[in-house]
Amino acid sequence: MAGFVQELWESIFTPGTTPTLLVATNVSFASLQLVLFLLLIATYSVHFVVLSFLCGGLWWAINWFAAELKIAQAKEAREKARSERAAVQSSDDSETEVEGTPAPITRGRSTPGSKEVEITEQTGELKLRTEPTFSSGPKSTVSTEDEWEKVSENENEKDK
Repeated sequence: MAGFVQELWESIFTPGTTPTLLVATNVSFASLQLVLFLLLIATYSVHFVVLSFLCGGLWWAINWFAAELKIAQAKEAREKARSERAAVQSSDDSETEVEGTPAPITRGRSTPGSKEVEITEQTGELKLRTEPTFSSGPKSTVSTEDEWEKVSENENEKDK
C-alpha cells in the first residue's frame, strides 16, 4: 500500500497518464458511484441518479481520453522508430558511389525570379538615430502609463 501511494505521488509529477494514476482514478470514481447509490437508497432522491449519470459520463470520458493518448503515443513511437531506421539506411557514411553526372552549373545567366527585388550594396555610413525628446519632463522609458498621460494631455489641450 505504501508503495502504491509513493508511485501515485510520483505519477502526479510525471507528464501523461501512468497506470498508477489510472487505477487511483478508477477506484475514486467507483467509490463515488457507490456513495451515490447508497445515498439514492437512503433518500430516494432523483438528484443522486442525475449525479450518478454525470459521474459515469466523466469517468468514461477520462478513460476514453487515456486510451486515445496511449494510442497516439504508440503511433508517435512507431513513426519515430521508422524515421530512425530510414535515417540509418540512407546515411551518407556508406561507401556506395552514385553513378551519373551532376547537373551543369550555368554561369553568367540570371536565375529565374522576381525582377522587382534588387540587391544593392550599402553605401555610406550608418547613422545612429536619436530618440525624440518630449517637452514634458525628463526622459523616461516608454510605458502604457506614459502613453495614456500623453493622450489625456492632448485631450485637455483640445478642450481649452
